[in-house]
Amino acid sequence: MYMKIKRLIDIVLSLVGLIVLSPIFLILILGIKLGSKGPVLFKQKRVGNKKTHFNILKFRTMRIDTPKDTPTHLLDNPDQYITKMGKFLRKTSLDELPQIWNIFVGQMSIIGPRPALWNQYDLIAERDKYGANDVPPGLTGWAQINGRDELPIDIKAKLDGEYVEKIGLCMDIKCFFKTIVSVVKSDGVVEGGKGVKKLAGNKEKVN
Repeated sequence: MYMKIKRLIDIVLSLVGLIVLSPIFLILILGIKLGSKGPVLFKQKRVGNKKTHFNILKFRTMRIDTPKDTPTHLLDNPDQYITKMGKFLRKTSLDELPQIWNIFVGQMSIIGPRPALWNQYDLIAERDKYGANDVPPGLTGWAQINGRDELPIDIKAKLDGEYVEKIGLCMDIKCFFKTIVSVVKSDGVVEGGKGVKKLAGNKEKVN
């Protein structure tokens, strides 16, 4: 029952977001076009609900010669690929705004496990253990507010599984407001190297 309510909330909030944020979209589009060559939007194949594939949308933050289908934090020297405008977009998480469209059309939810790259087989396999591939992926989620890029794959998958186990309105509200705090503080953003953060007991307790 809650999943139907969750979808209705996603539709309403994403529609409002597209309308209200349209001036910001236009400003960011202009900044991207003036700052570097290439398209405004970056499309990438990701894993959706029930392991179906879809193209996630982001504002482009990197040069067009960046290696494809490689997570930024796994690049040897990601700074050489990130544009000046891209640094601002990534620090503020504004590069994720186009995913409001993914939410509106039903490919994503506002809250849920972050969609894995199609070739992140290790993460996909770990999530299978917890049923975390069987819910709509999210713009933000429980793992993101507990470490984001810093988390090793096994801990990230466990946190995604904890979200699935506790999924509900209270959990989603908690994730939403903690995300705002994390974005303001730029918590857990790692542009190079592998995730190293460990949590006490491997996870934060859900009340």
